[in-house]
Amino acid sequence: MRGTIARMPDMPVFPETPATIAIATSGTAHRIVTTEPAGSAEESASMQGIPLGALLRTIVVRRGEDDYLFVLVPAGRRFDWPKLRAHLGVSRMSLPDADEAQRVTGYVRYTITPFGSSRAWPVLADAAILDQPVVAIGGGARGVNLHLAPADLIGSLGATVVDVSVPDPA
Repeated sequence: MRGTIARMPDMPVFPETPATIAIATSGTAHRIVTTEPAGSAEESASMQGIPLGALLRTIVVRRGEDDYLFVLVPAGRRFDWPKLRAHLGVSRMSLPDADEAQRVTGYVRYTITPFGSSRAWPVLADAAILDQPVVAIGGGARGVNLHLAPADLIGSLGATVVDVSVPDPA
């Protein structure tokens, strides 16, 4: 699985992104999977041939002035503010708007990933990711995905595994 690329039929070759370069240079076993940009998490998971719970969303959270972190949450779940605040020992946090998130990560909305981010913010990975043999995280551009084992993701990013999500009622 180290550094392989899987494209859906008739897909163009995507340019390198900071994320694909970062994971390749890290030596972390992974696979790059490219698809058409998806309209929903369900559609993205289907196009990648993975269960919905294997698709990770990267959420940027602001703890304070110039203090951010990435929270990785499987699709079908949402992060729980009380659990996150309790884990971090803070009473106030917020989500940055799209412009601020791009400024602090280098990525536009829907392409944000800790891999290759302009700054190495701390990463919290929801404990539910450990239920999957392989997870998919964004590769820094629409339709570019990185597939890897949860343990490799956690190790490569120095992520802390914490129960910070609840099932999404939707």
